[in-house]
Amino acid sequence: MKSIHEIENPEKYIVNREFSWLMFNERVLEEAYDREHRTLTRLQFLSITASNLDEFFMVRIAGLKQQVAAGYNKKDPSGLTPKEQLDKIYPKVLNMIKKQYSCLNKSIKPVLKKNKIVFVKYDELDKNEKRNISDFFNEFCFPTITPLAVDAGRPFPILLNKSLNIAVYLKDKGEKYHAVVQVPSVLPRFIRVNKAMKENRYITLEEIITNNLNKIFKGYSIKGTLVFRITKDADLEIDEEEANDLLKEIEETIKKRRWGEVVRLELDKYGDKELKNFLIEKIKVEKHEVYELNGPLDLTAFFEIIAMNRHSNLLDDNHIPQEAVDFHEDRNIFELIEEKDRLIHLPYESFNKTIEFIKEATEDPNVLAIKQTLYRVSKESPIIDSLIRAAEEGKQVTAVVELKARFDEENNIVWARKLERAGCHVVYGLPGLKIHSKAILIVRKQPEGIKRYVHLSTGNYNDNTAKLYTDIGLFTCDSSICKDISDMFNTITGYTYREDYRKIFVAPKTLRKGFEFYIDREINNAKNNKKALIKAKFNSLVDKDIILKLYEASQAGVKIELNVRGICCLKPGIKNISENIKVKSIISNFLEHSRIYYFYNNGDSKVFLSSADWMSRNLNRRIELLFPVEDIKLKERVEGILDLCLSDTLKARIQMEDGTYRSVDKRGKKKIDSQKIFQKRAVERIESIRKKESDF
Repeated sequence: MKSIHEIENPEKYIVNREFSWLMFNERVLEEAYDREHRTLTRLQFLSITASNLDEFFMVRIAGLKQQVAAGYNKKDPSGLTPKEQLDKIYPKVLNMIKKQYSCLNKSIKPVLKKNKIVFVKYDELDKNEKRNISDFFNEFCFPTITPLAVDAGRPFPILLNKSLNIAVYLKDKGEKYHAVVQVPSVLPRFIRVNKAMKENRYITLEEIITNNLNKIFKGYSIKGTLVFRITKDADLEIDEEEANDLLKEIEETIKKRRWGEVVRLELDKYGDKELKNFLIEKIKVEKHEVYELNGPLDLTAFFEIIAMNRHSNLLDDNHIPQEAVDFHEDRNIFELIEEKDRLIHLPYESFNKTIEFIKEATEDPNVLAIKQTLYRVSKESPIIDSLIRAAEEGKQVTAVVELKARFDEENNIVWARKLERAGCHVVYGLPGLKIHSKAILIVRKQPEGIKRYVHLSTGNYNDNTAKLYTDIGLFTCDSSICKDISDMFNTITGYTYREDYRKIFVAPKTLRKGFEFYIDREINNAKNNKKALIKAKFNSLVDKDIILKLYEASQAGVKIELNVRGICCLKPGIKNISENIKVKSIISNFLEHSRIYYFYNNGDSKVFLSSADWMSRNLNRRIELLFPVEDIKLKERVEGILDLCLSDTLKARIQMEDGTYRSVDKRGKKKIDSQKIFQKRAVERIESIRKKESDF
């Protein structure tokens, strides 16, 4: 048997990254079709697929188009040039969009109608409703709309990315005219037309405006209208070497994002056909970049309906995060961490203890310094509020703010300025590297000397996503880990250079080496007829070198079980290549985000948590952390989390040899929904502890 490195055309064993992402979004779309979910939860999944697809166009397709325009013909790891990828992507995207609107029109809307939620056209309104809608237009729409004429003296307007617009075809005295009206984003997209009735009837804002255009274009005859939406290249391009002030550079680049090249034009299928050709000519898109849709454009707008309290009975039951078992004692948080390592499993357990960790550090007079990385935070972050108060009270506060967190740049800039004004040391990272690690370091004065406390996480310090994403946070005052994290912060903020960390691995210098070391150890054990096993859970597997290393391990006899939520460019189960590798993907109500890496290590298992996926960007172009879980009970708990995810039979899909996915064959298997089990366990654990305490 040839090793993977000796096989010709190894690209045959790599799934194209973009195709794998599209398969991921297909799995999300399957949840929208799943009648086990309540109706608005299904609509929520559908809206998520639309949001995902927006970003796919703005970043991935835009990037491929740039490569084609630049004449870049290098093949990707799967053996396709950028143009070949685009040629294959467009038909797949078109098929996905057809499925989205079929799901909406044939599967979801009929069930919503049974539940008294109806979406109507203007012609379906009665006289009273039309009068109410006319009044709404006059009061709210008319003052906010600016009609934009398109003629020889007034060129086609530069439109905002993802904006919804109406093209208008007018006539006056035999002459043709064109205009564009932007649908105001400051107004709700869905307007309820019958507030007094039991049935909830909604009409879209663009439908209201379209049927009242005569009030805007007085004296002209309206011959045709067409609702359209554009998507633009929105990836940031920053020359960090030339940017004297990264904050200002990113602010300027964000402004330019609004005016990027158009990469998609969406049209109402039933709009005026002449206007379709007019838009294609003016916006300068190819016909394969035009999508005619059988329903409202921008399915993310349905988040408005989902958020309405009056419809909450049509959503799956919300899990209430429970008190963290490791922090149930009413004691000082620093004392608890000194006693032993502590762990929180989000969103099943509450994020509040992480917030409290910073809050207590702010209020504790013995705390001298707080250092924290910030990648994505909420718009009203309690953690940043605490950092600001700590700085105002004279503590040394260092905030490493990643300004290049895609689509969160503006929010991070706002917080960075507030932190600076409060007296925090705000660091924007290193040239060419995103800071994606999740770490808090607290330095505290005690009678015996200085002591450090650390929180490390697989996910962001965001109190909103902490209710929606599965993540794991570790609290420790292990001296070696604390010194390592202190060195990592010094590397980011100063000129410290370190590769010989004690217990952690840090990208881009040592993380790849760490993974390769532990995979190689399993390979050597397998070759020596010892049990060899790798288990892992993460978001994406793209890095070609890691994939080839896993193939090498499989060929040596290492058993490998992977739970990969999103992109997976590895092909499992191929005879003599990857027959010892199994891959599952879980798509459910919570977004699987935790990263767990397990190596059997000849019985002395090594368990790590990480901020990093197995992607080239994580291993080569980011500051990332891989940190060990060493407390025996916590190791067992993390292994249990990993094993339950790998054993899921209800919400998991299995990846096949060709890279496609299918549902788990449930015949003879126990029905396991890992997320529901985690929810149940979180409730049972804390209730059991409270009962013991009350009995005592």
